[in-house]
Amino acid sequence: MKVEIYMANRFEWPLEDELVVCTVKRVLDYGAFVTLDEYQDKEGFIHIAEIASGWVKYIGNHIREKAKVVTKVLRVDPRREHIDLSLKRVNDHQKRAKIQEWRRNTKMLKLFELLSKRIEKELKLCYREFGFSLMEKYGSLYNSFEAVSINNNVLEEDGFQGDWVEHFVDIARTNITPPYVSISEKIYLFSPAPNGVEHVKEAIGSVIKNSEENVKITYVGAPEYRISVIARDYKNAESVMANTAGDVIDKITSTGGYGSFDR
Repeated sequence: MKVEIYMANRFEWPLEDELVVCTVKRVLDYGAFVTLDEYQDKEGFIHIAEIASGWVKYIGNHIREKAKVVTKVLRVDPRREHIDLSLKRVNDHQKRAKIQEWRRNTKMLKLFELLSKRIEKELKLCYREFGFSLMEKYGSLYNSFEAVSINNNVLEEDGFQGDWVEHFVDIARTNITPPYVSISEKIYLFSPAPNGVEHVKEAIGSVIKNSEENVKITYVGAPEYRISVIARDYKNAESVMANTAGDVIDKITSTGGYGSFDR
């Protein structure tokens, strides 16, 4: 896997301030030696002062051998083959995001290797002939697989050609679940009519029935409701939510009621 990881990164050494996933190799009284999983298992060092905020009495309480950790790169010296890292300068949000990215990249490496076997071409050549171009176009190879899972024709639309394209599409379609986002917000609906509740239900029902998107409006407590949207990206979700809320408010207003929505 060493060559694949190097090719996927395009860099042999990490950059300063970069977040990297490491495996703890040795824990000593003055710090810990780790291997960088994404950089051909190059070795890095976390000084005890960079293990945790405050005074560290027992380093073993904060880091253990064989554990996976996310660290921040402080200094890189290729000539000495030395990398200084920090554990304490990575917050929980950064850690979760990096681990998710690392897992995606690990999956991507396996998928790209599968592609090279299918087209019977050396992995290095796959990177050179179209892998790097995909990375430049979509930001990463995983993003390219994800883009294809959403739109099977996106590679051809973006000018990519070759016998590898159909295999790439098949692998993406089989192994990648298209990403979705979910958003929700309050919407206020009211009808002063004797059967006002029914008017509200009818207004909601008619709009939801005609919607081609994944939209729900649930009762919270009169006059408050909650509108929820699931879409492939936030921009689309926000647009669907605004349009749906506007349509429902127009419906209830036409029957003498009123509504409000502010996001």
